[in-house]
Amino acid sequence: MKFVISTQELNFLINKIQNMVPLKQTIPILSNFLIEARNGKLTLIATDLTVGIECTTEVKVLEDGATTLPTKKFAQLIHELTGVNVQFNTSQNDITEIVCGTSRFKVNGMSKTEYPALPDLTQAIQLQVKQSDLKDALMRTAFAVSKDDNRYTLTGVYMQINNGAATFTGTDGKRLARCRLAIDIDPTISTQAIIPLKAVEEIAKNLTNEGEATLHVMHDKIACQANDTRIISKLLVGEYPDVTKVIPEKSNVLIPLHREELISLLRQMCLFTTTENHSARFSFRSGELNLDANANELGEGKVNMAVNYQGDSLDIAFNPHYFLDILRHCKGDTVSLGLVDSFNPGLITDQEAAADLQINANPLFMLMPLRLSE
Repeated sequence: MKFVISTQELNFLINKIQNMVPLKQTIPILSNFLIEARNGKLTLIATDLTVGIECTTEVKVLEDGATTLPTKKFAQLIHELTGVNVQFNTSQNDITEIVCGTSRFKVNGMSKTEYPALPDLTQAIQLQVKQSDLKDALMRTAFAVSKDDNRYTLTGVYMQINNGAATFTGTDGKRLARCRLAIDIDPTISTQAIIPLKAVEEIAKNLTNEGEATLHVMHDKIACQANDTRIISKLLVGEYPDVTKVIPEKSNVLIPLHREELISLLRQMCLFTTTENHSARFSFRSGELNLDANANELGEGKVNMAVNYQGDSLDIAFNPHYFLDILRHCKGDTVSLGLVDSFNPGLITDQEAAADLQINANPLFMLMPLRLSE
């Protein structure tokens, strides 16, 4: 294998793949990445056997070939190079000579034949989606995914394809985020997948605000192709809960809230919560919202803001950290908070919706209430 590539381009590719290399691995070759030069193109592949990434770019190939190189040391070396271009020359015993300016290095690699192959996707369902739309849907739902491995199926983003739309859902049982996309696909096609959080994060990082991405969906794996990069992941196995059963069909009150002002106040409330008591009381009165929280070792915080609320007094408790997360993933100047009573979940959206239609709002966020303390 022999090729020449710009140092900047190579650094860009290495930064894309190095997060995929597992910190601890049972198979030594997984600490390497596969590098292959063929037909005027350079391909880099890394995998942890659950999620894999393949990056391709055009280079000047002088001799076709492939090898695997230790990712961490290689990334550090390329990062330190100061020359404009770097040349690679790999011998038959997988020793790669790297030449950049007056610098020369030899790196011991391992044979390509030992590296696990990425799965075949020829039988997958394919669908096209705008990169900006897919990135937005993933970012708006991934934050709500459970970090508790004991709730295995909740540790991924649930994707449903049905009636010409893709619905993405993330929940940890305490909060929920849902986003829908219209997609160009036969409306009779129906499938579902639970995408691991690591794959979701890698896909979102690779997406831009221009062009389209291609999703390949199979019963046990998913891939996303965009910007000369393909990310492939195994799917989580299990039954995702029917979250629609816990979403209130109608809110008794719908309260518009200024997003930035509420973010500022919730940040203050977070200072007065602890791991044992992480709730803040939301008290709605005519024309205002009062927030209060207390932590025994710190003290008590009370703030208020003007709101367009006319009705009976209504008190409900939420985790202010979770509420903040939702507001950070909203976009409008104003959000709508739909409430049934003090004991049912609150529905939040940055889209205008009537109280009886809020369940269909897109995006939709739901937050479970906490027990009200005196």
